[in-house]
Amino acid sequence: EANMFQPEGGQCGPYALRLSSQDNRLVFEISGQDYTRTHAMSLTPLKTVIRDYGLICESYYEALKGSSPSQIESVDMGRRGLHNEGAELLKNRLEGKVELDKETSRRLFTLVCALYRRG
Repeated sequence: EANMFQPEGGQCGPYALRLSSQDNRLVFEISGQDYTRTHAMSLTPLKTVIRDYGLICESYYEALKGSSPSQIESVDMGRRGLHNEGAELLKNRLEGKVELDKETSRRLFTLVCALYRRG
């Protein structure tokens, strides 16, 4: 309910979103009442931040197993910073196609990371 996801030319939601990866492109299939659009964008600009985010998440889980609270907090701050960077990059790449708020962009970046890791 608190998310803001407004496709260009769409009137009002709710919208169904299907994410997929095709030929090194991230594909957004958006549909709603009287609205259907497909947007594809290259994954290349996102790959570095997605890879780095995956690596720091692994470091975070390792840190949880036996590091000090200050070390865990440091890794977590880095993890959140990369997550915010990826969300902002995704939001910028969707500019003119879909308007997102910060929290929706963060959630969408999480889904993109999961999709990318599934390969």
